[in-house]
Amino acid sequence: MRELIQLFTQIALLRRGPQDLPASLLLLALTVIAYFVVNFIVSSVLPPTTGWPARLLVDVLLTLAWYVLLLKLVGRPERILQTATAVFGFQAVLSPLVVMSEWLMRRFAQDTTWQFPVTLMWLVLVIWVIAANSHVVKAALEWSSAASVALVILQILAGQILLFALFPPSH
Repeated sequence: MRELIQLFTQIALLRRGPQDLPASLLLLALTVIAYFVVNFIVSSVLPPTTGWPARLLVDVLLTLAWYVLLLKLVGRPERILQTATAVFGFQAVLSPLVVMSEWLMRRFAQDTTWQFPVTLMWLVLVIWVIAANSHVVKAALEWSSAASVALVILQILAGQILLFALFPPSH
């Protein structure tokens, strides 16, 4: 277990890639569950947004569907297990920091003293997640870094649009 967490941490640090993971449906399922549980626990303590449990479920399903469809569309279905496992694994490692930064942004939204440093921390984390995710996508698709970053940003935008459509902000 510790070796797997270390491997996901190495993927988050851009030192390893999805090719370093076994292609295992069981490992993918366990990693998806771990991602959900980590997010659920951290979000229970520091709720990032209202209605976060439903948003978390949509996030998990959308991420899984995105990589299954993407890899099938580009003719690399044999890489689905490793790629999706790597994505959920590194995100499980980074999730506590991401959820905490989102919670801090909401908490200090009106506090001019803390607003800038908290927003900067959130931005650094978002860039880190995009970099790690595009590193995984680049290894899986063997595309350029720019194309991989664009795909990851497209995934994030598609996810945000879907979440906005399903859970419009209440005024």
